[in-house]
Amino acid sequence: PVIDGCPINDDPFHPICHECLSKTSVEGDDLQISWLNRDERFVEKLATPDVAVSDLIGEIDPIKIAEGRHLADLSAIHFGMIPRAHRSIFCINELPDLSERIQVSLFNLLQERDIQIKGYRIRLPLDVHIVATANPEDYTNRGRIITPLKDRYGAQIRTHYPKTVSEEMDIAIRESSSPSEIGESVKVPKFMQDIVGNITHLARRNPEINQRSGVSLRLTIANYEVMVAQAYRRGARNGTLSAPRISDLPYLLPTTIGKLEFETVEDDREVPIITSIIDRAVANTYAGLSETDVFEKLINVFDEEGYTLDTGENIEDRNYLQLVDKVPGLREELAKISGTAEIACVISALEFVLEGLHLTKRLNKIQKDGQNSYSNL
Repeated sequence: PVIDGCPINDDPFHPICHECLSKTSVEGDDLQISWLNRDERFVEKLATPDVAVSDLIGEIDPIKIAEGRHLADLSAIHFGMIPRAHRSIFCINELPDLSERIQVSLFNLLQERDIQIKGYRIRLPLDVHIVATANPEDYTNRGRIITPLKDRYGAQIRTHYPKTVSEEMDIAIRESSSPSEIGESVKVPKFMQDIVGNITHLARRNPEINQRSGVSLRLTIANYEVMVAQAYRRGARNGTLSAPRISDLPYLLPTTIGKLEFETVEDDREVPIITSIIDRAVANTYAGLSETDVFEKLINVFDEEGYTLDTGENIEDRNYLQLVDKVPGLREELAKISGTAEIACVISALEFVLEGLHLTKRLNKIQKDGQNSYSNL
């Protein structure tokens, strides 16, 4: 409950602003109140160098002065974001970007519980939980948190990137913003999720990528969304359920390059670096499979019959299924790998196995015109 019309969400039982104190003494039990939903009790502000004290704390409202109020009238004050977050949570992102003068004002508010506006010193016992975020100083190099302000915070929590691929993908899937119709038309096998997560984890350990700038989890989210969108496009064109494939991974190059800073100064080195990371991500994921004799039978089809399979965006499903039906037990093994017997997922698993066999140097692959051609060595 808040006092109706109060700019700082005053508690009807414990008002603190000048106007609410006057209103409470006059109206008593007839005081009008309203309800502040919990969704409205979180206030967020991105700190930038141009943020002023008036934005966070407040200032004298010239419109109220023009209406006839005196400068000495406390009701002429227009409160800033922090007083308006009374009885709420206020979050300041990138706190070091605030100028030291504004950080001092914030420190004064935390320590003394008062605000100073144009010479007025107003005691406001605000009930605000202030949270601040900051990147490491060696990353941005744009500012610092002054020591007195840092000392007033109750706790400092250092966050870190997800330590496992499964944690990475749990967050990425939860935070991805794909429309609901895509989720109904696309099924993402576990191994494709792991490949996307492995790409990010390998990038975080790659010496050719600037690790001081970091490799954000947003890279995983963006890659996952692009991969799913590409699968949805193929499914919409064919009018069938779709699943991401190995042949969709080249579409991750623009999103990956756009979110990384490279140590190399050569522009033409970016694509080979990311392509190498994607290949290693596929190889690492494939290494987690337990190979069976079905895989040897698959290799024999290429070796003994000289079989060649083209894969890519425009290849029809029946071309894949011809190979699947040639090898006894292959369909069941692929369904086991993908976790479902859906044709789209079986084809996806087939591309994954073929790429894994190529990366372990048991099949040959030729890339041409956006297609991959697998054959015997």
